[in-house]
Amino acid sequence: MTQHYLGHLFAPRSVAVFGASAERNSLGGVVFANLVAARFAGAVYPINLRPQELPGHRVYGSLDEVGAAVDLAVIATPAETVPQIVEACGKRGVKAIALLSAGFAETGARGAFLERSVLASARRHGMRLLGAKCLGVVRPAQALNVSAGGGQPYAGDLALVSQSAAVCASVLDWAHTNDIGFSTIVSLGTAIDLDFGDVLDFLISDIQTRSILLHVERVRDARRFMSGLRAAARVKPVVVVKVGRHEEPQGLRRLGEESGLPFDEVFDAAITRAGAVRVRTVGDLFSAARVLAGNKRPQGLRLAVVANGRGPGVLAADRAVDLGLELAGFCAETLAALDRCQRGGWSRRNPIDLLGDADTERFAQALEVCSTDSGVDGILAILCPQTLTDPLRLARRIIELAGRTEKPILACWMGEVQVREARRLFTDARLPSFRAPEAAVEAFAALARHHQNRVNLLQTPGALSRQTPPDLEGAKLIIESALAERREYLGEMEAKALASAFRIPVVPYMLARSPNEALLFAQQIGFPVAMKVLGSGFGRRSECGGVMLNLTSAQAVRTAHRDLIEAVQAKFPQARIEGVSIERMQMLPEARELAIGVSTDPVFGPVISLGPGGKHARLAQHRAVALPPLNRSLIDHLLAESHVAAYLQGPEHAPEIDRAALGGLLERVSEMVCEMPWIRRLEINPCLVDAGGARVLNVRVMVGQHFSGENRYRHMAICPYPVHLVRHWQMTNGTGLCVRPIRPEDAEAEQDFVRGLTDRSRYLRFQMSLNELTPAALARFTQIDYDREMALVAQAGPATESTLIGEARYTINPDGVSCEFGLVVADAWRQRGVGARLMHCLMDAARERGLKTMRGEVLLENEGMRRLMAALGFNEESGEDEELVEVVSAL
Repeated sequence: MTQHYLGHLFAPRSVAVFGASAERNSLGGVVFANLVAARFAGAVYPINLRPQELPGHRVYGSLDEVGAAVDLAVIATPAETVPQIVEACGKRGVKAIALLSAGFAETGARGAFLERSVLASARRHGMRLLGAKCLGVVRPAQALNVSAGGGQPYAGDLALVSQSAAVCASVLDWAHTNDIGFSTIVSLGTAIDLDFGDVLDFLISDIQTRSILLHVERVRDARRFMSGLRAAARVKPVVVVKVGRHEEPQGLRRLGEESGLPFDEVFDAAITRAGAVRVRTVGDLFSAARVLAGNKRPQGLRLAVVANGRGPGVLAADRAVDLGLELAGFCAETLAALDRCQRGGWSRRNPIDLLGDADTERFAQALEVCSTDSGVDGILAILCPQTLTDPLRLARRIIELAGRTEKPILACWMGEVQVREARRLFTDARLPSFRAPEAAVEAFAALARHHQNRVNLLQTPGALSRQTPPDLEGAKLIIESALAERREYLGEMEAKALASAFRIPVVPYMLARSPNEALLFAQQIGFPVAMKVLGSGFGRRSECGGVMLNLTSAQAVRTAHRDLIEAVQAKFPQARIEGVSIERMQMLPEARELAIGVSTDPVFGPVISLGPGGKHARLAQHRAVALPPLNRSLIDHLLAESHVAAYLQGPEHAPEIDRAALGGLLERVSEMVCEMPWIRRLEINPCLVDAGGARVLNVRVMVGQHFSGENRYRHMAICPYPVHLVRHWQMTNGTGLCVRPIRPEDAEAEQDFVRGLTDRSRYLRFQMSLNELTPAALARFTQIDYDREMALVAQAGPATESTLIGEARYTINPDGVSCEFGLVVADAWRQRGVGARLMHCLMDAARERGLKTMRGEVLLENEGMRRLMAALGFNEESGEDEELVEVVSAL
């Protein structure tokens, strides 16, 4: 199998340290001492321009003196010397650089020039660069420590990726005293080349890593960040802590009179959509990782709390409610079973208070009973050191129960001296334990959120929903007309026409240019009516007297037309008045007034928000936020968010709203976001939703220039399902053939496809012997990010047929302009043109993505594949492996 492109950084066979010295107070001295102390098994080359003596090591004056191949170069020298060193590394074939030096773009113009020189040299020679101003890399199992941190971290299965060298060093010190081990520790620094997406790509396939922890300060490339994060979260738990939660990212553009959504809300939405879990503190980072590593996921939010004291149980219950969890209600059978094993006086509700005299057996029996209740998703056992309860014995009982149930069990052993040995027992058994009830509840909340976020991660909505197609050309013409006139805001008639083009239910209106027209239109529409000034140059109508509601007579309408225009002109003499709109007054006392918005975040692009509107718009804390594209499943999750759900529920005894209509409206907004990249801001407010459906009263749209280039959805952080790549043919025997992008729900069909191949076919495709795909490999094959890779599957027969008969896929290389492909066709379907069809479609998709070259490795003995590639225009090139040939085609 081909080595990962970061293999030279994370698994080098040789390391050169520039700036190495015996001075322990120098950066190079610390790095070299750490590498030696780690007992790295590969070749080590200390390099320093000044004569140095290092016991047991020859110090080289330059890389040319080394004479041997170097996989990884670690640079800890002044910034002025770095461009020359990087160029020398490139000429000597070094593939990876860890740049610990500071003094680049963060210091000013001269530093920025040096940084550009370094990056240009690295790219020219095909090197990948970590840093600058980073702590370095640590891989304890490989005895690799090229960092400026203190001490040698323990080996473990957690990977830590941090942008801050200082935070990374602090976390390492904290982890060492808490017996926490790592598979990988990476400090990104200023990330002038390698960023989160690159490191996550490596950690996905790293067998030593079971969970991934991210410390994030800023996101530079949202698409790459989301792509890497989503790919990693599909196969391993990812926990994120974000600093600067109340800071706005630099460059935030003010949209009209209002700013975009708070960046922290947008970041939350991004992490949720990526299938990861966000926590608030570094301590929570490790707590969440501890419970997620247990591989037991709750199916809901219902937590049972069992304690031998009321106080700790109530603390846990309060925190659970704060976090939106549910305290599980027990069924009659559970209550009866608890009555039989507990003495009188126990609480008979959740949290369960077993009283202070509960012995080990009563405590264990209560946990056993709760574990069998179908209304319980997880259990928290809280023990306060008391005379009758043996902490160590009860810990053994809990570990034994945890091995028999699929429900997660968390332990909170309060105190210190009496419970120390029990905590060690929990650690050895990999059962999460905590010192405080609140921390345990927060960990369960992270566990529950992770399960729901993973469900959302499997959703692959397209740019367009399955509703009646919108009028895309008409919508585009409306926006182009405004841009041609150099206008940022659409007029109200244009905005409503744009919404109508996407089948959004806008309340009909008529434009009256005179009092008499207003009277006639009101008579046609029917009283009561609402009247609003239309035009530009006067801000919000509600704030300048430009709206009148509930007009019930002809005289009132005639007078209102004059009064409305005069009121606006009095405050804005230069306003451009087009007339007054007349529409039927919506008398819907049971309706919820909603505001649906789209704002363009400077990092993550378009973001959709939903919250109270109209007179309730001040209730911003009830807002929910999501990244497009959306489908009904994601919308249902959005509507279920606690604050929004409470508002939609309405007052007591209020009739249920038409959620299907609201869901359809949000799908339409998602369509607008995907297909109209010129939209900078959209506000639908108010939107009235009741049992009879949804009605939009007002629409405001802000637009701007957009150049999509070769990627039509580049403006979005998440690439929609590429439905435009679906192709249908009829084969010569009349059988229908469909080629389409793969979906997560194809997992079972994909596994059956691989199992159905002959041993030889599997060997020719994967270049190794296997019977089926591992769960991790199956997830990677079917849960793809359509921006960074593409997998097309072929199906024959009816459209509902799930059997796969062929598959072609490409993965984009780090250079961003070439890709590696793979192709396999079911044995029974060969020699029928299926492989050629798949390859033509795959090459078309790669061209659309802007790729220039497609490459693949074919076993020398695979004559059939070589003939097909030749027929498709691929050329053969010899590679390092004599058993393989590389086939290459320009796209």
